Amino acid sequence: MLKELISELTHKTFKITVLALVIVGVSVVVSPADAQTRIRDLVTVSGVRANPVYGYGIVIGLDGTGDQTTQTPFTSQSIVSLLQQSGITLPPGANLQLKNVASVMVTASLPAFAQPGQSLDVTVSSIGNAKSLRGGMLLMTPLKGADGQVYALAQGQLIVGGAGASAGGSKTVINHLSAGRIPAGALVEREVASPFLLGETLQLELTSTDFSNAIRVAEAINNNMGPNVAQALDGRTIRVRAPSNPNDRVAFLSRVQELNINKSMGSAKVIVNARTGSVVMNQAVMLESCAVAHGNLTVKITSTPVISQPAPFSQGETVVTQQSDIQISESGGELIEIKGAAQLSDVVKALNALGATPSDLISILQAMQTAGSLKAELEVI
Repeated sequence: MLKELISELTHKTFKITVLALVIVGVSVVVSPADAQTRIRDLVTVSGVRANPVYGYGIVIGLDGTGDQTTQTPFTSQSIVSLLQQSGITLPPGANLQLKNVASVMVTASLPAFAQPGQSLDVTVSSIGNAKSLRGGMLLMTPLKGADGQVYALAQGQLIVGGAGASAGGSKTVINHLSAGRIPAGALVEREVASPFLLGETLQLELTSTDFSNAIRVAEAINNNMGPNVAQALDGRTIRVRAPSNPNDRVAFLSRVQELNINKSMGSAKVIVNARTGSVVMNQAVMLESCAVAHGNLTVKITSTPVISQPAPFSQGETVVTQQSDIQISESGGELIEIKGAAQLSDVVKALNALGATPSDLISILQAMQTAGSLKAELEVI
């Protein structure tokens, strides 16, 4: 009996030991010592970017919700010009009363390396006084770039994510009816020249200026692609020697983008939105020990009407005056000690201990920075 009990206890102890080892092993895998970031998440390639295009167009087929042509004469002029191109000549002085037509601006973004025949999504926005673009059809619209050249042609049925109704002087609108989108509504007609294959070098540009990250990116490329391949020119630009063959250059840049570096911690910054009272801070924010006393000042003004009645048969007039009562109250501000904090979670706990509203917290943070307790840049937007 005793031997069976000892054997059973030994077996259970062995199970517990194995379970503990598994838990420790998982924790080591899940919590890496150094968080790494891919180079593709930090840099962009110079010259490889999207290009905006736009054009003036006409939307037809609206259900009486188009532009009022007496107030938007350019819509009538556009229709007259369109009809003339189709071989239809209107009599001089013809007054068009259009209700199903609207003038719009069409915008799109031409991605890098876009080729003729590739489709793009376009956004269509009213520039007149059309009530709604719902159900409309965009006529063929040339989309031009900054150089005035046509790079795409847009046409198609609009999708408007909204609805509206009106009756008896009442009106209800859900979302926005003056703009819509056409998925795959434009076709690329001209390729945008790219400097990607020109020259012996490429330039990688950091999304934010950081000298430490620039050096680390250059070192990672040199350690994996060969010595003296990359050179940091400043805190934002890294020059990289790349193969001249297009296929080799693409493969080279693909390998470079997948390299990992230990990203340096950015500068401590606190972003304050004075309009909404929002406060956002990054993980580099630190607090030094300080004491904060915060109290609220309340001013209450009460106006009471006082009516003065004249005596009977005195031929006087009733006079109404306002009696104002002004009260000023200030709640006691208890002096609270805030201990130094180096972790973001500790900073949040310390600030929450004040019990201040977001708008009050803005003033407290500004005072902390002036006193030298808040180790961060305070930016108000």
